[in-house]
Amino acid sequence: MILEVATLDVIPGREAEFELAFREARTVIAASHGFLGLDLRRCVERPSAYLLLVRWESVEDHEIGFRQGPHYPRWKQLLHHFYDPFPTVEHYAPVPGAEAGR
Repeated sequence: MILEVATLDVIPGREAEFELAFREARTVIAASHGFLGLDLRRCVERPSAYLLLVRWESVEDHEIGFRQGPHYPRWKQLLHHFYDPFPTVEHYAPVPGAEAGR
């Protein structure tokens, strides 16, 4: 499993509009091959900043399957105009033996 991590800086004052658009965007990305789930968190200290965590089966499922696939244009149309600056996206792999437990 790969974790895509993106910090989303939304234009201040457009947070409610972004969150509404994200509800639809969530269904768009969920239709992609290799998508395992996501979590969107809003920053407490900076209310116009969000953390997006997306779980993928592989980096290729995100970079090729989603970004070059049929669902990405709708995702882009729904969300990209909210960002300033445009987010940096990174991928993280599990560290063997370092799984979190309760």
